[in-house]
Amino acid sequence: MITEITTKELNVESFISDKVKEINEAVGDGTAINALSGGVDSSTVTMLGHRALGERLRTVFIENGLMREGESEQVVGFFQKLGITVEVVDARDEFFAALAGISDPEEKREAVTQTFYKDVFGRIVKESSSKHLMQGTILTDVDETVAGIKRQHNVFEQLGIDPEESFGYRIIEPLIQLRKDGVRKVGEALGLPCELFERIPFPGPALAARVIGEVTREKIKTVRAATAVVERLLKDRRAFQYMAILHEDRVTGMREGKRDFGQQIEVRCWDSVDARTATATQLPFEILEKLADEIIREVPGIVSVTYNIAPKPPSTIEAV
Repeated sequence: MITEITTKELNVESFISDKVKEINEAVGDGTAINALSGGVDSSTVTMLGHRALGERLRTVFIENGLMREGESEQVVGFFQKLGITVEVVDARDEFFAALAGISDPEEKREAVTQTFYKDVFGRIVKESSSKHLMQGTILTDVDETVAGIKRQHNVFEQLGIDPEESFGYRIIEPLIQLRKDGVRKVGEALGLPCELFERIPFPGPALAARVIGEVTREKIKTVRAATAVVERLLKDRRAFQYMAILHEDRVTGMREGKRDFGQQIEVRCWDSVDARTATATQLPFEILEKLADEIIREVPGIVSVTYNIAPKPPSTIEAV
């Protein structure tokens, strides 16, 4: 049973001190690797891990081909300014091979999980002397997985899976007692710039969680382009999270007086505190029109743009 530390209860300095001690006790004289995606959770763990271990923590960004435009360069640049070296590992071929032919949401998440932990990180750990992987699992990830809402890629022990037995290394999860609002406070206290600790959440399976049906390079290219438009137009709305979803079914549209059998993008924008519940942000209609206009104009093949207004629950923040 995980004991939650609410934002109201959180003493940031004591939390950081306790976790630095726990990390050092877990790793001992050895080394650890941490998985950095650039999201607030993994960025906070990176800062916490480096405070505890210094150069004995190797920080790795996995280029899985499923990230947003320019993500790896942006993340590496952020941490370079903080004095932390980030190693980029190209694993695009492995992830797309693992996802080929899979349409079921849970099977897709499991494919990403196995490729990430068993294949890619399993190889990295085997090639190094490290026996520990540090990651940014938070309490909401555990809650959703245990409740059967969706399998979060970074949850194992609560499902009866022993990472050491399955993958060959132990997993350290310093943030597992916190929710997103608490993580932001810890990240800020550790010196993360606001561009990082205030970033909107981004899913572990990355853009694979925003493609309905089979994930292909072409579909990722489409949803990546739509994501760039959505994030550019909604960045000043102060919403909890916003995204573009690529639907599987083709829809009938028109261009230049002719039928255009194209694709559909669903836009989601959420107001929430900790991701347990959420409501659709009441965007002005002119913003919705601008979203539709720019997505259709800038993303090849899109003929329809919709906006999701269902709350969580019964909806979920991510589509897959």
